[in-house]
Amino acid sequence: MNAANKITIARLILVPFFIIVMLSGIKYSNIIAASLFLVASLTDKLDGYIARKYNQITNLGKFMDPLVDKIMVSSALIVLIQLNRIQSWIVIVILCREFIITGLRAVGADKGIVIAASNLGKYKTTFQIIAIISLMLNNYPFEYVFFPFSTIAVYLALFFTVYSGIDYVVKCRNIILG
Repeated sequence: MNAANKITIARLILVPFFIIVMLSGIKYSNIIAASLFLVASLTDKLDGYIARKYNQITNLGKFMDPLVDKIMVSSALIVLIQLNRIQSWIVIVILCREFIITGLRAVGADKGIVIAASNLGKYKTTFQIIAIISLMLNNYPFEYVFFPFSTIAVYLALFFTVYSGIDYVVKCRNIILG
């Protein structure tokens, strides 16, 4: 268990904490939850940096890192539905794309093909994180400040989610077809 993998596991451990805080209704829960989610999001960049810089890339890390990202984002989006801060159809589109690309990567891996993250996928992740944090903060007394920004961030995340998903499928059609 190297440093990069420990950071990935720490990110996974943060997930139930920001969920509990979001749902707790305690004073400043939105700020605390958004802060925890932001820390978790930033550790994603940190573990990747450490893994590459110190040659700590492992099969466990290749498996866990994207899985933890999906657990983190999916969990936050589902809680945001419960809090009526995002429409369920948007979350369904985002989750469907994640399942499709994960399945595509699994089929590729079975054939010995690694499907690396594209720049569009990185934009998707960035806008999803921005949208989630702004939606977490989009609660009194912040709702009037963040509402337009949150709406724009959500639709940019949705756009890049769909666009990057289509891009992956088109680029990997040979894996799908045969």
